[in-house]
Amino acid sequence: MARICEICGKGKTFGNKISFSNRKSRRGWSPNIKNVRAIVDGSAKKIKVCTRCLRSGYVERAL
Repeated sequence: MARICEICGKGKTFGNKISFSNRKSRRGWSPNIKNVRAIVDGSAKKIKVCTRCLRSGYVERAL
């Protein structure tokens, strides 16, 4: 499953995991993606949306 928001396009970001002894290794952060039923072009559709877009009101939920 591609963990990408269909509204803003937010996806996985990468950086360093730093241990106590300051050794670095690569790691990734995934966005908090939810499957929601939303109104898209006047009809209800299931889309993958990050919680930031849900909280900001960019998505109209279908009930």
